[in-house]
Amino acid sequence: NKKMGIKNTQALLNEQLGQLGGVDIFTTAAQTSKDYYAIYFVKESVISTITITDSTGSSNLHTTVDAGMTLFGKITAITLTSGLAIAYKN
Repeated sequence: NKKMGIKNTQALLNEQLGQLGGVDIFTTAAQTSKDYYAIYFVKESVISTITITDSTGSSNLHTTVDAGMTLFGKITAITLTSGLAIAYKN
């Protein structure tokens, strides 16, 4: 069904542009009970806590990330010690 393909392409485009579920912009405020699929770090940031569903080793991401990095995954919580990020909601 061609209409289905067009709808899926439009949904993908909306997702890539942050228009599917919206975005959160945050600094050091804890982001909990969330449903993010990607986080873009606007400036160098320090991750103090992060929860990624269906993964192991999330604690290894308690680190400094460079400006311009994008983290993909099913992220349900994140807290920064410093920095600025844009989180894309499912």
